[in-house]
Amino acid sequence: MDTLTIGSRTFNSRLLVGTGKYKDFTETQEAVEASGAEIVTVAIRRTNIGQEQGPNLLEFINPNTTTILPNTAGCYTITDAVRTCQLARELLDGHDLVKLEVLGDEKTLFPNMSQTIEAAKILIEDGFQVMVYCTDDPIACQELDDLGCVSIMPLASPIGSGLGITNPYNIQIILENATKPIIVDAGVGTASDAAIAMELGCDGVLMNTAIAEAKKPVLMASAMRKAIESGREAFLAGRMSKRLYASKSSPGDGTID
Repeated sequence: MDTLTIGSRTFNSRLLVGTGKYKDFTETQEAVEASGAEIVTVAIRRTNIGQEQGPNLLEFINPNTTTILPNTAGCYTITDAVRTCQLARELLDGHDLVKLEVLGDEKTLFPNMSQTIEAAKILIEDGFQVMVYCTDDPIACQELDDLGCVSIMPLASPIGSGLGITNPYNIQIILENATKPIIVDAGVGTASDAAIAMELGCDGVLMNTAIAEAKKPVLMASAMRKAIESGREAFLAGRMSKRLYASKSSPGDGTID
């Protein structure tokens, strides 16, 4: 079976989904189920998983059957990001797989790469398996790979923009040099964007807004599941070469006069 291995864990699905922006936890649950995702990201600073009173996401997403991926969304400093991961580890009984984000700008939500790299070093030394949100800079991605992050997650375009992959050439360079899974994170708007990422050879795609802000989120989640699967199959199959001129679909020799 064509599985995805991240750190010490192995998954059948290559689609990762977020849990923000839905109208309620019930819709979140329905969309996650339709997506087939086995990894679900949770913004610890924004979502209740037991740190406060009220509706708890873990009543709708079973952590025994779904891997909860705490993320540091909303963190703009190394200190906040590290503390958030440590809080998540306490809330989830020693869970060590986290998604690191250290943002540098409120308008674009681009990551601050120097602080991201430093935070990754601290978390890895503290025993975390770090999946890291980053720019599509091949040099920065290589540094994070060399540091020991278990997955490198370059943005396709700004978070929540729906612009798709704006620089596929950088993604290709990142893929050529990678020793860890490359998961496109941020910017996917529709199923074709996800399929393109997979056809490039990415190991997976993480998305939230594309599903949650669709007119029919559950239906879009299902579409994304199919797009990931078909894009992966197309990559494994190997596309035909592009040609400037036509190529006959049947041989010209031996034709009937």
